[in-house]
Amino acid sequence: MADGPTIGFAPFATPTSGVLVVFCDEALRLGPVTRRLLGAAAALVARAAAADRFKGKSLTALDLVAPADLKVARLVVVGCGAPGDMKRRDFVKLGGTAMGRIPATATSATIVAELPNKAMTPEQAGDLALGMRLRAYRFDRYKTKRKEGDDKATAAKIEIGVADVARARKVWGERGGMADAVLFARDLVNEPANVLYPVEFARRAGTLKRLGVTVDAFDVAAMKRLGMNALLGVGQGSAHDSRMVIMRWNGGKKDTAPVAFIGKGVCFDTGGISIKPAASMEDMKGDMAGAACVVGLMQALAARKAKVNAVGAIGLVENMPDGKAQRPGDIVTTMSGQTIEIINTDAEGRLVLADVLHYVNTKYKPKFMIDLATLTGAIMVALGQEYAGLFTNDDKLAERLVKAGEATGERVWRMPLGPEYDKMIDSKFADMKNTGGSRWGGAITAAQLLARFVGKTPWAHLDIAGTALGSPQTEINKSWSAGWGVQLLDRLVEDYYER
Repeated sequence: MADGPTIGFAPFATPTSGVLVVFCDEALRLGPVTRRLLGAAAALVARAAAADRFKGKSLTALDLVAPADLKVARLVVVGCGAPGDMKRRDFVKLGGTAMGRIPATATSATIVAELPNKAMTPEQAGDLALGMRLRAYRFDRYKTKRKEGDDKATAAKIEIGVADVARARKVWGERGGMADAVLFARDLVNEPANVLYPVEFARRAGTLKRLGVTVDAFDVAAMKRLGMNALLGVGQGSAHDSRMVIMRWNGGKKDTAPVAFIGKGVCFDTGGISIKPAASMEDMKGDMAGAACVVGLMQALAARKAKVNAVGAIGLVENMPDGKAQRPGDIVTTMSGQTIEIINTDAEGRLVLADVLHYVNTKYKPKFMIDLATLTGAIMVALGQEYAGLFTNDDKLAERLVKAGEATGERVWRMPLGPEYDKMIDSKFADMKNTGGSRWGGAITAAQLLARFVGKTPWAHLDIAGTALGSPQTEINKSWSAGWGVQLLDRLVEDYYER
C-alpha cells in the first residue's frame, strides 16, 4: 500500500498554494466562510458552473485551474446536494469524492469543511477525513514500475479547515483509527496467498497486541486436542499448517459476557479434491475476507478503546488437493461431537466455522455471535454485490444489523432459515452432509449447517462473497477489496452494546 495522505486540521484560512476544495449545494450556494476565503474568486464559480453545466448535485465536482484572484493551482467545488438531508455516511462519501478530485501532481490540498448553511461539526469533518483516507488507498507494494497517476495524490499533505480545531483533532483520533482498521483488512485480503498463508496471517493478527488486544494462536496439535477435526480436515492437504487465532478486547465491565465475531480464513481455496475451474481461481486468495474483517474490527475497537468486551476468532486454513487431502465421502467428527459427511470438498468454509463457532460459544458464552464468510457463490446470484446475505436466529440482532448497515452503507439483507432447508443437509451416513445436494438454496443450506453449531445463543451469519472481494467501486473504495464489514460491525457495537 502506498503511503496515505497526511491529514491535519487548522482554523479556516485561504491557502497560498496547492489545491483548494470547497462545497456547494444544488443552488450553487457557498457558505459564508467559503465566500470570504474565496473573495473575488467566488464569482468565478457561478460562471464556470454555467459553462460546465455543473448543478451542485451530490458527489459531483467542478474544477477551476489556476483560478483568478487566488494563489492556489486549482479550485475544486464539490456538490453536496441538499445538505439538510446528509447523514454520517454521506460525509464519508463526500470526503472520498473530494480526494478523487485532487490531482496526482498535487503535494498539498486545503479542504474548507463548511456546508452552504453552516460549518461542519468536528464529527462531520472527521467523517470527511475518513472518506479521504479510504479513497486514497492503493495496494501497489508489488509494483516495480508505475504509470503516471498510479499514486494519485496519496502522498499529499491535506489540511482541513474547521471551526473547532481541538475537537476535530480528537474526533480524528477515532476516525483515523477506523481508517487504519479498514485499510489493514484491505491489505490482508489483497495480499497474495504465497505471502499470506495461515501462519503469516496469525502473525499479523498478533500485531494487535500493541493496542492491548490479547491474542492467542492455536497450532495443529492444540486443535487436535480440542477435537477440531472439521477445521483440520480442510487444511490437511496443504503444506502450510492451519491455525486458529483468538483475539480478546476487554474494554467493558469485568465478568460481563462478551460479544463475539468469527471469521472464515481460507487463505487460498482451490476447492481441494473437488477442484475449482481454473478461470478466476486467483480470486480465491480473498477467501479469508471474513477473517480479515474480524481482525480489522478488533483493531478498530481497541484503537478507540471501545467500552465493550469482545472476542474475535478466526480459523485459518489452506484448501489444497494432495495425497493427504480430504476426500468426498469422508466423515469428520467436529469439536461438538456432531459428524459431517463431506460431499464436496469445496464446501469447506462451513467446516472451518463449525468448529470455531462451537469453541467460542462454549468457551466464552457470548451475548451473541456473528460470523462472516465468503461462503457461497449462491448469495451473489440472489443479491449481487450490493448487499451481504444475513441469516439469523434472532430478530433483534437482525434489526440492529440492518440499521447499522444502512448507517454505514455496508448493507445486509435478511434471508430465510427453516426446517425445510435444514432437512436438505441430513445425511444417510452421518449427522449431516456439507452441501444440500442440489443447486437450489445453496447459501441457505450452508447457513443451516452453521446453525447446528450455535445452540440457543443469538447468532447471525453474514455471507459476504459478493461484497468483500471484487468489491464494488465506490467514492471511498477503488481497491479490489473494500475491507467490508469493519465499519458495519463497529457501528453495531457502538450503537447498541456500549451503553
